[in-house]
Amino acid sequence: MWINQLFGWIWISVGLVSGTIMGMYFHNEHWMGGYGSHPRRLIRLGHISFLGLGILNILFYQTLGHYFLNWWGVNLASVLFILGAVTMPLCCAIMAWKKEWYLIFSLPVTSLNIAAILTIIGLMQK
Repeated sequence: MWINQLFGWIWISVGLVSGTIMGMYFHNEHWMGGYGSHPRRLIRLGHISFLGLGILNILFYQTLGHYFLNWWGVNLASVLFILGAVTMPLCCAIMAWKKEWYLIFSLPVTSLNIAAILTIIGLMQK
């Protein structure tokens, strides 16, 4: 839906801003425990998920969202793509500090997988 396109561009902008902020510290090899540290890796993953999942939301809109199909699955996929995009960087940030909470990734991963499957089904109904 159109909201996915708007959300996607907002999320890409957030990713660019977060990358800019992180880029101000990249020269410090000990920042957040060093380049290979768990917290730094997860924060970088969260940053790139803003960009990637923003693009995914835009692609969803370009694929199905602007057809306004009268099918409940398209609406659910729209919500699940946004839910996955919001929860992925949040889960990355939480897990950067609490390794043992790794099961929280099941929320964004499951929502994004279901959204992708619904998109495929929607494409077959076009």
